[in-house]
Amino acid sequence: MTLLADPIPAPPSRWAREFHFATNARPLPRRWVPHTRPPVRHADRSPFHVTAALRRLCADIAARCDTFAHLDLSAAMFTFTPSRSAERHGLLARVTPLRFRDGQLYRRRRGRLYQVQRYFADGREQMYFVTLCLPRFLDQPFEQKLTTIFHELYHIGPKFDGDIRRHEGRYAVHTHSKKEYDERMGELARRYLADHPEPRVFGFLHATFAELWDHFGGVYGVTLPQPKMVPVRDDPEGFA
Repeated sequence: MTLLADPIPAPPSRWAREFHFATNARPLPRRWVPHTRPPVRHADRSPFHVTAALRRLCADIAARCDTFAHLDLSAAMFTFTPSRSAERHGLLARVTPLRFRDGQLYRRRRGRLYQVQRYFADGREQMYFVTLCLPRFLDQPFEQKLTTIFHELYHIGPKFDGDIRRHEGRYAVHTHSKKEYDERMGELARRYLADHPEPRVFGFLHATFAELWDHFGGVYGVTLPQPKMVPVRDDPEGFA
């Protein structure tokens, strides 16, 4: 029994410079999160769309937290990647920028010109991938899951130009102390939770992967290959 649309064919070339998706013509590819048990159709509920739930949560965070007011999530892809092992420790989530430093589309490396592959959804160019590592992410404690989401969103550059947020000094990504960085994200998460009027928006974070799978009959989401840096043969005019 097929509960999702048929898989979308792979791009014709791993070196393609652009990928275009459209809701009514070429929708984003969706897959089941890997599980030892097959999905089951429930008469009273649909399978759980985890990346759609992540998008709703991040949109709510952006609307309620001034720190994230610059986020334009219509230009962000929300995806998942399968956990490479059953271990609870390891990669939980990541943000992938789709531009180089300062939002530049092109970059020279060893004399050759490169660009990051470009993604478009319903005609809108995407600037970031926000990706969960599943099921590992869902099997963490609630507080860690929410803090991890804040942690990743904070990496998005304040100009929302496709670059990451960069800090002064040697430790440009997490400042001089990753521990202090995580503590700050935890504090932002606690402020977000305080007196929140719609706890259902983050309610799925209280469940484990197995609990979500059993309750909804399956867990699925958007999955796309990690964007690559590809060589550009036709040198854009005026690019130094």
